[in-house]
Order: sequence, then C-alpha cells, then structure tokens
Amino acid sequence: MFEIGEFVIYGLNGICRVQDITHIDMAGSSKDTLYYLLLPVNNAECKVYVPVDNDKVTVRKVLTDKEAWELIDEIPKIDEMWVQNDKQREGIYKTALKTCDCRELVRIIKTSYTRKQERLKQGKKATATDDKYLKQAKENLYSELAFVLGKEKSQMEELISEHFRIKQGEIIS
Repeated sequence: MFEIGEFVIYGLNGICRVQDITHIDMAGSSKDTLYYLLLPVNNAECKVYVPVDNDKVTVRKVLTDKEAWELIDEIPKIDEMWVQNDKQREGIYKTALKTCDCRELVRIIKTSYTRKQERLKQGKKATATDDKYLKQAKENLYSELAFVLGKEKSQMEELISEHFRIKQGEIIS
C-alpha cells in the first residue's frame, strides 16, 4: 500500500502524488472500498480515484535516484523488440506501455528508432505506429527520469548521451 505524499506512476497518467487514502461516496462503489486519491503532477486540475486493490491498471512507486542511474547504465544492454508484422508490433507496443516498466519503454524507444533509421536508409518514411509509440515511450520515460533526477524533461536525451560518452571515456582511459 502506498502512503499519502508518495509519488507513484499510474498507468498512462504518469507521475501522481498520493493525496489521500479514503472511501468515496459514489453510485456503484462499495462504501468499504478504499481508494487512492491521486493528483497527476502534469495536470493540477485532475483528480484520479483508484481502488487500493486495483489490478487493472499499473500503479507503482517512481524510481529512486539510484534506480534511475542503474536504468540509464543498463540501456545499452536492453534488447530491442523484433516483430515483423506491423499490426502485431502495435499490440506489443501498447502492452509494453501499459506495464509502466521503464525497461519496456527503453525497448520501444530503441526499436522504433532503429526501424526509423532503417526505413530512412531505404528512402521510406518512418511508420506512423513507430512515431506514435516512440513519442509516447519517450514522454513517459523522460518525464519520470527528469522528475527523479531533478532535471528538465527536455534535457534527458542529452543527459543520457553525455552519460555514455563519459562512461566510454572511463573505460577507454
């Protein structure tokens, strides 16, 4: 169970602060059911009520600073997704996004980016599916990393690239 004041990732709503744990008086809901009142960080006017025993949408704690850096270090080792059929790929991307697993987001980013580069080399455009899920995966991943590391989301791609340039310099030296 999460505590009031904690930050969590809630499905595709992203980072939310647990404002309260309460019962709600609403038609169709049990008076005995406890709910988290979540306030999305990026939408101050939104309130989300989620049953504490929710098993339909992923709710997890945000990464810690240490976990964020471990994930960044692990990025080169995370495999891409390879599915030939575009319809199946979209389903796999959707499923991966719903897990709210940062490693799955990295897999989407790496796969979409690689596919885009390959298509450009062939004189083709990137597919709308790859572009859509690349954008969403970056949004979700970079938002969480930026929040945890105290950076701007717009800085995350460069921060990750710079991190690897430094690490490679350490290994080569």
